[in-house]
Amino acid sequence: MTDAQETAADSSLRTAGGTPPDDAGSSVMGAPTPLLEPREGIPPVIADEAGLARVVAAFAAGTGPVAVDAERASGYRYGQRAYLVQLRREGAGSALIDPVACPDLSGLGEALSGVEWVLHAATQDLPCLREIGMVPARLFDTELAGRLAGFPRVGLGAMVEGVLGFVLEKGHSAVDWSTRPLPEPWLRYAALDVELLIDLRDALEKELDRQGKLEWARQEFDAIASAPPAEPRKDPWRRTSGMHKVRRRRQLAVVRELWETRDRIAQRRDVSPGKVLSDAAIVEAALALPGNVHALGALNGFGHRMGRRQLEQWQAAVDRAKALPDTALPQPGQPVTGPPPPRAWADKDPAAAARLSAARAGVTALAERLAMPQENVISPDTVRRICWEPPKVVDPGSVEAALAGYGARPWQVELVTPVLVDALAAKGG
Repeated sequence: MTDAQETAADSSLRTAGGTPPDDAGSSVMGAPTPLLEPREGIPPVIADEAGLARVVAAFAAGTGPVAVDAERASGYRYGQRAYLVQLRREGAGSALIDPVACPDLSGLGEALSGVEWVLHAATQDLPCLREIGMVPARLFDTELAGRLAGFPRVGLGAMVEGVLGFVLEKGHSAVDWSTRPLPEPWLRYAALDVELLIDLRDALEKELDRQGKLEWARQEFDAIASAPPAEPRKDPWRRTSGMHKVRRRRQLAVVRELWETRDRIAQRRDVSPGKVLSDAAIVEAALALPGNVHALGALNGFGHRMGRRQLEQWQAAVDRAKALPDTALPQPGQPVTGPPPPRAWADKDPAAAARLSAARAGVTALAERLAMPQENVISPDTVRRICWEPPKVVDPGSVEAALAGYGARPWQVELVTPVLVDALAAKGG
């Protein structure tokens, strides 16, 4: 039994959907208990202003942290908007809110502005929550806490089972949450996702404190909460799956034109772009450069199910790309803003390659000692950048400044600086 499990057992957290553990916490050690029903049953879905006002009042009057989750319709709808928001707080119980019917939840966000929000994999949900006016000032990320505490599996189900001894239902995570009305089994699943989130937070906080990592976790959570919204991705069409097959600039132009046409259609229809045209079909057309609708229709992804009108719109996109002057064609590859790929370092700069090898070995050893993933000890990109262009004078002060300049948190700077100081002194063989 881990200390986190003991924490859960000793504090008698496991009271929902099953029997509490005995004084020795033996039920955590035994077979996990299926969590079948929320404590107060499935709450009604809030879909009007009056119901929302009651939820805001209840959660404002609650105590302690608030568990928050959101369900999206990835793979079904365009974008990453929320289609259900789930909350739970001591004194308020659980709530399910339909953000389609109630698209402005800023009042709820304001009511919880001074409260710690508990989310699992917060960076996944924060963008869609921000869109509806819910932005936490403080948060606790149970997935990140699990990583820092050294848990090998940090999905919500694995964490709830490993720490609290309950099994969550897994069957509805990838369903179309834009469906209305939402089926009762989906709502039960959604309510259970926040049922034990605060219990999990409490157990993980104690485990992090026991390991001496709680302050590190708080710095990580603060960095997530204070991070600005992500900038729109430059040239998102370059992320088309299978792009590595496309080499010529004219073919790249076809990918871009098809991708942008697909994106406009998907946005207008509010469907996932992949349901409009697959990435594989885009790459097929770019490689083949079809000269007419008949040739396009013979390609994989443009088969007999596609009507003449659809084929014509895709062929028109291909033709637009083929008609571009050479000066308007995209360049192969994206502009490089950082170091080259590490595989090229040995040829380009053997000394930098030696520094990177030493740094990686040092970070690996540090991560093993701390029992956490290397990427949580320090960003691999930060290590590459410092090894490629080290400070002119390598000493603890200059390395600390470089790490901080790349966004490393104080705890990371303190632990990683000695490793990098040694690595930056490495000489090539």
